[in-house]
Amino acid sequence: MSLLALLVPLPPTPSRASELVDRLAGEITSRRIEPGARLPTEQAMMASFGVSRTVVREAVAALRAEGLVETRQGVGAFVTRDVQRRPFRIDPAEVRSIADVLNVMELRTGVEVEAAGIAAERITASTRNRIDRALHAFDLALQRGEAAIEEDFRFHQAIAEAARNPQFARFLEFLGRFLIPRQSVRIGLQRSQDLRVYLERIQSEHRRIYDAIRAGDAPAARRAMRRHLMNSRRRYQRFVATDNRS
Repeated sequence: MSLLALLVPLPPTPSRASELVDRLAGEITSRRIEPGARLPTEQAMMASFGVSRTVVREAVAALRAEGLVETRQGVGAFVTRDVQRRPFRIDPAEVRSIADVLNVMELRTGVEVEAAGIAAERITASTRNRIDRALHAFDLALQRGEAAIEEDFRFHQAIAEAARNPQFARFLEFLGRFLIPRQSVRIGLQRSQDLRVYLERIQSEHRRIYDAIRAGDAPAARRAMRRHLMNSRRRYQRFVATDNRS
C-alpha cells in the first residue's frame, strides 16, 4: 500500500499533534507502515492531514521519543526497524476505566510483592531506618488530618529502595506518581468523613509489611505486601461503586 494512501484529513480535535501521533503510531505498530520505511515529507503530511508544519514536527518528535521513528539529518524520518525495542510506556490518558486502573494495580502488585521479599533479604540498618521514617511521616500526616498521599508513596518507595535494585524504585516511581488512584479515593473519603479510619487501616497493613522486612522474613514480607495491595484494589472498587451510586 502506498504510504500517501494512508493520509486522509484528520477530524477537528483539541490536540492535532496528539491525533496525528495516534494515527501514525497505529499505522506503525500494525505494520501498515513497514519497519525502515521513510515517512512522507512534512509538506505531504501537512497537505494530506490538513495540519500545520508545527503539528507535524511535534508529532514526529513524540514518535521519536516513543522509539517508533528515527530522524536522519537532511534525509527525513524513518520507522524504527525494531519497533519492539521501543521504551515501555503506559499512557495515563489511556487509563480511563475501572478495568484499566485495576490492570495497572495488578502490575504494581507483581512488582511490589517481589520488592518486599527482596528487601527483607537485603535489609540494612540504613534502609530499615528509611522505612521507619516513612512510617513515622505517615503517622504525623494522619495526626494532622491530612490524606498522607505523599507519605504513603514514600513508604512504598523506601521498600523498593531497600531491595537495592534501582529498577524497582524506578518502576514504582513511574507507576506510583501518575497511575495509582490514591488521591481521587481520598478526596471522596474526605467528603464522607471516613478518611481517618481508611488511613489507620492502611497504616496497620504498612506495619505488618515493615515488621516482616525488619525481621528478614521474605515470605512473610511478600504475603503482607500482597495482602495490602489486594486490599487496596478492593477498597478502590468499593469506593468507585459507592461514588457511582451517589
